[in-house]
Amino acid sequence: MLGVQRVVGYLALWALCAQSKPTEKKDRVHHDAQLSDKVHDDGQNFDYDHDAFLGVDEAKTFDQLTPEESKERLGAIVSKIDTDKDGFVTEVELKDWIKKAQKKYVSENVARQWQEYDLDQDGSISWEEYRNVTYGTYLDDPDPDDGFNYKQMMVRDERRFKMADQDGDLLATKEEFTAFLHPEEYDYMKDIVVQETMEDIDKNGDGFINLEEYIGESWPDPAFHSLMPRVPLGVSPLKHLEMSRVGTQLDDQTGSPI
Repeated sequence: MLGVQRVVGYLALWALCAQSKPTEKKDRVHHDAQLSDKVHDDGQNFDYDHDAFLGVDEAKTFDQLTPEESKERLGAIVSKIDTDKDGFVTEVELKDWIKKAQKKYVSENVARQWQEYDLDQDGSISWEEYRNVTYGTYLDDPDPDDGFNYKQMMVRDERRFKMADQDGDLLATKEEFTAFLHPEEYDYMKDIVVQETMEDIDKNGDGFINLEEYIGESWPDPAFHSLMPRVPLGVSPLKHLEMSRVGTQLDDQTGSPI
């Protein structure tokens, strides 16, 4: 358990560190936004943690406060997290608070986009409405110069939209539209989350994710790849990693233990 004063101290540090903004990262049209749309890199700053704990809108407010004001405001928030009022914040209480912030973020994100896509304001969003707003101008250019394949992205979004559309009428209710934008929040959407993740990481399209593909997705910096050991011919990367862990040396050509 964490004492309230200690928690306030940590969170005040987050508030101070949240001033520098990370460089925006290009991504496909829809990604699985969770606690924040900022880059989660504590080595650079704590902006993501700031949003996750406070909520996006509240975090923006904190950016305008002095350190003293931030500490006072955070103290009030910690009192809300400490639901049993014992003067400590438990791991369970902190998790519950972050889940609450996550649900609020998802709800507010869907509400903003709902206004943009429900063009006829009939209380539902059709696939045609979504497609026209999102891809209408891009599909007029068969060869865009920004490096994105918009036709392929549209096919993926249509597949996800149909998966979220539980009654199959191609008209998304607000709940179905939420499942479309945030599939990670719904059990019945888990298959599409796994499928899209596989497609993104499986660069050679063989239906499997090898160690090189996984590392390339998790650590895209090429400088990191040079630190990886050479894998002998005929040995899977995972097998080589396992044997290296126990100190077994392998022949570079045959892959046999030396």
